[in-house]
Amino acid sequence: MSRRRQYWVLHVDLDQFIAAVEVLRHPELAGRPLIVGGRGDPTERAVVSTASYEAREFGVGSGMPLRIAARKVPDAVILPVDAEAYTAASAEVMATLRAQPGATVQVLGWDEAFLGVRTNGPEAYARQVQRAVLDRTGLHCSVGIGDTLVRAKVATGFGKPRGVFRLTAENWLEVMGDRPTVDLWGVGSRISGRLATHGIVTVAELAAADPAVLAAEFGPKMGPWYGLLGRGEGARVVDDTPWVARGHSRETTFQRDLTEPAQVEEAVRELAARVLEDVAAEGRPVIGLTLKVRYAPFITKVFTKRIPETADPDVVMSRVLDLVGRIEPRRPIRLLGLRAEMPMPEGARDGHTPTRSGW
Repeated sequence: MSRRRQYWVLHVDLDQFIAAVEVLRHPELAGRPLIVGGRGDPTERAVVSTASYEAREFGVGSGMPLRIAARKVPDAVILPVDAEAYTAASAEVMATLRAQPGATVQVLGWDEAFLGVRTNGPEAYARQVQRAVLDRTGLHCSVGIGDTLVRAKVATGFGKPRGVFRLTAENWLEVMGDRPTVDLWGVGSRISGRLATHGIVTVAELAAADPAVLAAEFGPKMGPWYGLLGRGEGARVVDDTPWVARGHSRETTFQRDLTEPAQVEEAVRELAARVLEDVAAEGRPVIGLTLKVRYAPFITKVFTKRIPETADPDVVMSRVLDLVGRIEPRRPIRLLGLRAEMPMPEGARDGHTPTRSGW
C-alpha cells in the first residue's frame, strides 16, 4: 500500500526578476551590470527598483537613490521602469505555476508565490517547477521548501540563485538559530532594534522569548506573532482565496522640493484624486488615511487619521486636507504619499503574509 503523500509549502521566487525580464528583451545586456529605476535618468530623483547580480556586487540594492547607484557602478546600464512588461511576464509565470499538477497557488507579488502541494519528493517537484517556469518564460527562479509558509519563504534565501532549499521544524534552529532577528521575514530593522532592547538579538532568543515580554512591547496580537516568527511557525496551508486590498496608496517624488503651502496642497489634492479613483473601483468606503511626507534631505514623517466610514469623496478630501495641516510650513518637501484604508469584506483572506499592509 502506497504511503500517503505529505503536504508541503513551496515558495517560488524569481531571480532578479525585473532585471531578468529586461535581459530577455535586450539579450546584449546579459552579464552586464544593469540597474532599473525611475525613468532611467540618474540625474533625476528616483530609486533603484532592482539591480542585476553584477550590479549588486558593487553594493547597489533596491531602494537606493539612483544617482548613488550610478556613482557606484559608472559603467552600469540604467533602464526606466516598465511596469506593463513586468506585469505581463509575471502573469505568464503565475499561469505556469497554476498549471503544475495538484498545486494550490497563492500569489504574493510580481515575482513570488506560494505553492501548496502533496508529494513525497518536494525537491523533485521544486526542480520540475523551475524547469516549467524556465521553459515557458525564460526566467530562472529559486524555490524554498517548508512545512509552514514562513519556513518556506525563509528557505528561498538559502537557495538563491536558481537553487532549492528545505527548512522544517527539524532544522529551523540549526539553520536560523544564530542569525539576527532581522533575517526573519516580517522583522525589519526597527522591530529588531526594539527586540534588542530586551536582549533578544538572535532568532533562537526570539523563539525562546517570554510571550509576556513580547506582548508588553508589541501588544497582545503582534507580540505573540513575533514569537511565532522566531520559531518559524504560522500558517501551514497555502490559501488561494483572492487577496483583497486593505487600502490603496499613491506617492510622488518631486524633482524640485516643494516649499510653498499652495504647492503642497495642490500636490496632495492630485494624489488624493488618484487614490479616490482606486478606492471607488473597489466599491468600499474609506475608514482611515495616512499621509507620508519626506522632507529634504531625507527625513520621513507619517501622519495617520481614523475617520468615520464614508464613500463621499468630498468628505475624504476634507479629511486629507486636515492632515496637510500637520505638515511643517515652508519646510522643503521632496516626496508626498497618501494611503486610504478600507474595511475588509466578509470572507476576505486575513494575513496572507507576515508583513502588514501600508508603509
